[in-house]
Amino acid sequence: MLTYLIDDDFISLYLAEHVLRIEDFTTDILLFSTAETALSSLVENLAEQVPRVIFLDLNMPTMDGWGFLQALEPYVAALLGRCRIYILTSSLLPSDRARAQEYPLVSGMLHKPLDAAELPAIKALLQEAF
Repeated sequence: MLTYLIDDDFISLYLAEHVLRIEDFTTDILLFSTAETALSSLVENLAEQVPRVIFLDLNMPTMDGWGFLQALEPYVAALLGRCRIYILTSSLLPSDRARAQEYPLVSGMLHKPLDAAELPAIKALLQEAF
């Protein structure tokens, strides 16, 4: 199951990747330190293979997580039913949760660091959906 990890913090990327591998969530993981490179990869591969799940940080320089979600708007129809996004962030403000619900591709918000206990439920949802 192709998975994108998008975070400008290399330690967070390393920890999230480690948890995903140890918990046997997936072995097909692409790491991105900028939202721009992740967006470019996603758009370039839209017809071939898109990630089934994206773990997205919100607070990044240049293009933040919200900018990434807005940039995906033209592709929502092509991605719905094929890709789910989980916001992985240290900010769990109620206003962020409300804003996340405005994006149909966002399936949930997770607090950093990625908790292995949350992965079985996410994996089960992905298996049901796909």
